[in-house]
Amino acid sequence: MYNPSLKSLTEMLVNPAEAIKPQENVFLRKLAAGSILFFADLVVLSATIFVTLIARDNFLPGDVDLNKYLDIFPFILLLFPAIFYLRGLYPGFGIDVIEELRILTYSITFVFAILATLSFLVKDAWEYSRIAFILSWGIAVLTVPMGRALVRKMFSHKSWWGVPVIIIGAGNSGEQVIKSLKKHPQIGLRPIVAIDDNSDKWGYIENVPVVGGMEVIPQLVNKLDIEQAIIAMPNASRSKKQEIIQTYSKYFKNTTFIPDLYGISSLWVSSKDLGGIVGLEVQQKLLKKSSQIRKRIFDIVLATTLSFLALPLIIIIAILIKIDSRGKVFFKQERMGKGDSRFNIVKFRTMHYDAEKRLSDLLAKNKELKAEYEVYHKMKNDPRLTRVGRFLRKYSLDELPQFWNVIKGEMSLIGPRAYMPWEKYKMNGHEEMILKVKPGISGLWQVTDRNASSFEERNSTDVYYIRNWSMFLDIYIVARTIAVVLSGKGAY
Repeated sequence: MYNPSLKSLTEMLVNPAEAIKPQENVFLRKLAAGSILFFADLVVLSATIFVTLIARDNFLPGDVDLNKYLDIFPFILLLFPAIFYLRGLYPGFGIDVIEELRILTYSITFVFAILATLSFLVKDAWEYSRIAFILSWGIAVLTVPMGRALVRKMFSHKSWWGVPVIIIGAGNSGEQVIKSLKKHPQIGLRPIVAIDDNSDKWGYIENVPVVGGMEVIPQLVNKLDIEQAIIAMPNASRSKKQEIIQTYSKYFKNTTFIPDLYGISSLWVSSKDLGGIVGLEVQQKLLKKSSQIRKRIFDIVLATTLSFLALPLIIIIAILIKIDSRGKVFFKQERMGKGDSRFNIVKFRTMHYDAEKRLSDLLAKNKELKAEYEVYHKMKNDPRLTRVGRFLRKYSLDELPQFWNVIKGEMSLIGPRAYMPWEKYKMNGHEEMILKVKPGISGLWQVTDRNASSFEERNSTDVYYIRNWSMFLDIYIVARTIAVVLSGKGAY
């Protein structure tokens, strides 16, 4: 924790509400962000509907009367944001991207269901195209979240994006909350001040001032227009927690309490009423049979489709590998599968035929590289890579043959990392959870930290994925994987 100068700290503690810079009006913040998202939704939905109608009119038999659509177009268009607003998506601060994807998918589907019902009831006034209707729904489900993601990428780092939040508790949990919210500004919760009764905590965390104790809350709320609080004191006594919630939650429209889950994090920890006692339910969602069946159907359909689309590229890559260096086109390596089984993962060969000898020689000469390899099990500027192999690794094209592993049922498109058998003894107990599901070509850690995370962090992320799995999470990871692969960012 960084401590400011004695003078600035004294001024801040004497009158914290005056010392902390006031934020822009919260209503204007919400209005600005909500208006931008509203406009983005209208643009995407307008383009989607018009493109599908024009495509239907020009490329399929039969005529479509566009004038009839134009007469009711404003009603159709405004029905979407009306439902979005009722579901809290304007501006949607505090809603994570996976939850937003779920809400958007259900909301868009609900609106199209309403339109389908209306078109049936008033079919004499509105003759619709079923093909255009279904196509519009499918494209909207994909493009509306993409449009919103683009808006957040453009504006989430602006000073006016998000609403101010006070963090109650400046210990380890409070520090982690502040760091997380600052790392993910797209969530829209801006920590501007933290408080703690322990004077040893006063100072700064990530440039967020930590001032005074609980008694300064009313002053801070009135002066700084704070609507939300996050109570990050999981280790406090039960009586202390009750006192804080009962005494101070009345000052905020929303109060979030961070419980002590012993290191377990979750996207959707659900609350349970146990006869008047609140319980928090943590599920291992991907271990459910129904989840695995849905995931398998998703894998077969998408992997088969992508295999056919990628076939010309696969042929070209195979030819380039053969021209570039000695050795086989494909590389097989034993990996651990579901239930601690063994299978051969298939990749394009990216290394020289004497790769292992090159690695051994290099690590024996360079202790720094050896330390890096032991932590990440990968290496920057790997001398084993061929010219073509380096390009394939950068854009993850070496993994295209793994679609065959998915179709065979040995892997999933999205899942934990496919670990090598010798790595099992370094997984520190995480293997008990990870090896209960199929490994994936891509996964959550690949689209977040990719190769910047340590081996232990990858294990933890894989367990997190299994606990919090949903089809929406997989769809999000697929979209992020495409973006990461096209950028070549973070690859070794």
